[in-house]
Parts: sequence; C-alpha cells; structure tokens
Amino acid sequence: MRFKDVFSIIGPSMVGPSSSHTAGAVRLGRTARHVLGAQPEQAEIIFYGSFATTYQGHGTDLAIIAGLLNYDTDDMRIKDALVQSELAGLKVELRTAQKAGVHPNTATLILQRGEQKVTVTGCSIGGGNIEIVSIDDFDVKFTAVYPTLLIFHADRRGILAEMTDIFKHADANIGYMEVDRKSRSGDALTVIESDEVLSTDFIDQISKLPDVYKIRVINLTAKGENHEVL
Repeated sequence: MRFKDVFSIIGPSMVGPSSSHTAGAVRLGRTARHVLGAQPEQAEIIFYGSFATTYQGHGTDLAIIAGLLNYDTDDMRIKDALVQSELAGLKVELRTAQKAGVHPNTATLILQRGEQKVTVTGCSIGGGNIEIVSIDDFDVKFTAVYPTLLIFHADRRGILAEMTDIFKHADANIGYMEVDRKSRSGDALTVIESDEVLSTDFIDQISKLPDVYKIRVINLTAKGENHEVL
C-alpha cells in the first residue's frame, strides 16, 4: 500500500471551480493523450453520471480538452481549450451516455491520430486524483500519480519474470503491478507503477523483450512528448 503524498492531501494547483470536475478532468485528458502517444487529431468524449449532467457548468469538457492538449491543471489556457483545440487541429465530439456500475465522475475518451486509435475510460475520484479503469478492452487500474509503464505484449510464459528481472538489475522498485489479458496466449497489457522516473535506456530494454510490441510511458510531471517508445 502506498503512502499518501502531498498532492493527494491538499490537491493540485488548478484553474477551475472543482478539483473533481476540472483538475481531475485535466489529468484524465493528459493521461489519455499519453496512452495514445501523441496529440490526437480526433477525440470523442463520453460523459457518465454527474459528469454527464454538469460537465458544461463545471468546465469538465474544457478541462478534458485541455488535458488532450497537454496542459497542466494550473494552465490559464484551460478556459480557452475549445478555441485552442481548433487551432491545434483537434476535432472534438462531446456526448453523454448511461452506464451501470461506474463512478459518478467517469468519462470515456476515444482518441485517434492517423491509424493509431485508443479508448481510455477513467474517473475523477476527488482532490484532483484520477483512476484509469480501462484501456481498449483491457481492465486496468492506475492513478498516474507515479511514473507508469503500459506494456502491450503477447501472453506467454516467462515474460513477466523477464520484465521484473530488468527492474531488479536496474535497482528500480515496482510500487504496483497489474496484468490483464484478452485470452490465454493472446494479447496482454501489463501496468507497472515505479517509484522513480525510468530512463530511456531502461525502457528500451523492456521494449526489446520478445513479444513486447508497444510501450507507453505515463509521467504527468514530465514535459514534452516522449510517450511513444515502440
């Protein structure tokens, strides 16, 4: 179990009326962008629960779009995110839907850039914190508070041991790890939260493992676009 950090206690530096509906929404957008690996050209945003009824009044739509533009929670451009998205060539479609059993502040983001497409579902759980619960058809759970690796790979015997062995030899600590697979010996997604920022050389070692076909790096404290590794 991880200890709470300062961010989870006092919340983020932010623009907007609500940490859940604006700051958390910005982080949802930024995380989804990092999952795609680049700024999307098209984004369909689906709001559920209280997000669906209040997203316009609380600026949740602007916040998620701002996150897709890689703005942080305290960026003053958040209020102009619709205009900025048009200038950036990002086409956005907003809609609401009903879905049983989800957190009240939940959104699904369907992002596309060229042939790349991802579907990310997450919820804003309070204080600017988020939880990602689904990527494409994989059931996952991570918060994006810590540097996080998303490793897309084939489900084969021994591959997890090979990943953790790389961590061991790099003296890097795994704070949290989760695996989901679509079928036995089919596609799998491993999520690893690390206690430290992982170097490019380290990530390159993971990417060169047999049957690893894509890696995404989620690090919301980093600047730039070094999210797509393979």
